[in-house]
Amino acid sequence: MTTLAIIGAGRGLGAAVARRFGAEGFSIALISRNQGKLDALADDLGKEGIHARGFVADVRSPESIATALEAATETLGPIEVLQYSPLPQKDFMRPVLETTPADLKGPIEFSIYGPVAAVHQVVPGMRFLGENRGTILFVNGGSAVKPGRSVTGTSVAFAGQAAYVQLLNEVLGEEGIQVSQLIVGGRIIEGDAEKDPAVLAEILWKLHTDRDTFRHQVSAD
Repeated sequence: MTTLAIIGAGRGLGAAVARRFGAEGFSIALISRNQGKLDALADDLGKEGIHARGFVADVRSPESIATALEAATETLGPIEVLQYSPLPQKDFMRPVLETTPADLKGPIEFSIYGPVAAVHQVVPGMRFLGENRGTILFVNGGSAVKPGRSVTGTSVAFAGQAAYVQLLNEVLGEEGIQVSQLIVGGRIIEGDAEKDPAVLAEILWKLHTDRDTFRHQVSAD
């Protein structure tokens, strides 16, 4: 049995993706900063027959990401799919002329250092699984492709992450490891025809299984 690791797991999109992949037999590693919330979500998924465990990490700490992913592998089995989808902090979103160098440190740690640490941790195991097995999925907001003057931190950091994802797609694709990006404009809202977490989870499943799409974009509000 292989594992889906969700960095930034919560009750919305993370839970929906856990259910979608769990229905296909994946074990689920739930990764975020709060062990209590992770344990509660893992318990709920367990009642639905999904094997899930929570592991604590701070995405702004590369060392904690590596530790959590290593523990997930040892506990649940090899990581075949990695999803990086934490929600950015509100203080990352400042107007451009109010944004100082210090204000960009957090967003860059969050959207670039964190993903790089996660990728370095999981790629060796994906290679061991064999060709056309590993998948790395990134989920972020519309400012990754269209910067917004009032959300400077995420605009700059998401753009950097998008460039990193494209480079990964080019290089790891040569090894049969799929790298894809889901861009969601506006808020993820339950019941929205396009942005319902269950709908987005289905898109992410297709990005994993179809293995021929680099980017899927859901329109802004």
